Amino acid sequence: MTTKGFHVLDDKSLREYIKTTPSLSSKLGDEVDKYQVKEVGDGNLNFVYIVTSPSGSIVVKQAIPYVRCIGESWPMTKERSYFEATALKRQHGLSPKHVPEVYHFDRTMSVIGMRYIEPPHIILRKGLIAGVEYPLLAEHMSEFMANTLFYTSLLYLTTTEHKSAVAEFCANMELCRLTEQVVFSDPYKIAEFNRWTTPYLDSDAETVRNDNILKLEVAELKSKFCEKAQALIHGDLHTGSVMVTHESTQVIDPEFAFYGPMGFDIGAFIGNLFLAYFSQDGHADHGNDRKTYKAWIIDTVADTWNLFYKKFTALWDIHKDGPGEAYLSEIYNNTELRELVKQKYMSDLFHDSLGFAAAKMIRRIVGVAHVEDFESIVDLAKRADCERRALDFAKMLMKKRRNFNTIAEVISAAQ
Repeated sequence: MTTKGFHVLDDKSLREYIKTTPSLSSKLGDEVDKYQVKEVGDGNLNFVYIVTSPSGSIVVKQAIPYVRCIGESWPMTKERSYFEATALKRQHGLSPKHVPEVYHFDRTMSVIGMRYIEPPHIILRKGLIAGVEYPLLAEHMSEFMANTLFYTSLLYLTTTEHKSAVAEFCANMELCRLTEQVVFSDPYKIAEFNRWTTPYLDSDAETVRNDNILKLEVAELKSKFCEKAQALIHGDLHTGSVMVTHESTQVIDPEFAFYGPMGFDIGAFIGNLFLAYFSQDGHADHGNDRKTYKAWIIDTVADTWNLFYKKFTALWDIHKDGPGEAYLSEIYNNTELRELVKQKYMSDLFHDSLGFAAAKMIRRIVGVAHVEDFESIVDLAKRADCERRALDFAKMLMKKRRNFNTIAEVISAAQ
């Protein structure tokens, strides 16, 4: 499939492309025949190549004009790579330790060349399935979220800066529409690509489609997602978008980035940790009942929110007299008032995060794209049992999210 100036790269044309692109060839050297090229795109949308040579390594990611896992019958704008490259650059600027550097972007070819996140980094989801503990995960993810969300919000920006950034990212509407469809619409109706562990969850899926209260709640969350331009969000911050070692955490793949509700990022990450938590019984065996590991996941959920709260409000305190126009210092000019403002803001953000966590969990069980946490449980009855517990928790969380005041209360409900 080719459009003007665009063609899908393969092993041979990729080598030629790198050779004529100084920002990439400078990382790999000139000996094209010594390049090792490996296609690793396991996602639903893009081609991803790791290119290594004796003098270095890079990742090249190309967006194609359709959904890769479905085919040309589901067209998809390749412009998404522009938003991904722009978001990567901004997020790297705000959280350089946790976002890979972009070396090159070609809008016509929808190609991003960036730092290769080298082994032993693996996708976090795979680590969670394998039962690996990452002691710094909550520390790093809370730092990434606090920095990227605070500095792109009106707590730090002027309304003029904020509006022009919102306007730029508004054009990423096709990926936003995809999220609107697969997260907030399809799971609640009969939709072509929905699936679930049948026949075990047939009645559970039907219950979701017939739950009036759940539908009222998801409508409110959808309107927040569509209308609340709070900060530059990653837009797809699940455990498949994070690469980890024991010492390092790297956030990748922000092609869904736009100005939206902060809670959507926080909720996506926490919701996926809960999915991992509920899947553990399906991965337990005689040698390892996974109880200790479940406790670690739960601690990580708690630490992620609590550390985020601490870091985010600390940034707010540091910049309380800064350019941010949400709460002007000449109005919010005493400690008591500033505390009230902060409590209200963070409480609303907490409830948003819980709602979005629930929505992300539900779509992964009865919607189009599922998670390996559950899919890798071979025994279908056992898998469905894990999924049902996750689904019941998520439905309760979406309906009753405003009743929770602390993450500890949410965790008690999950346990």
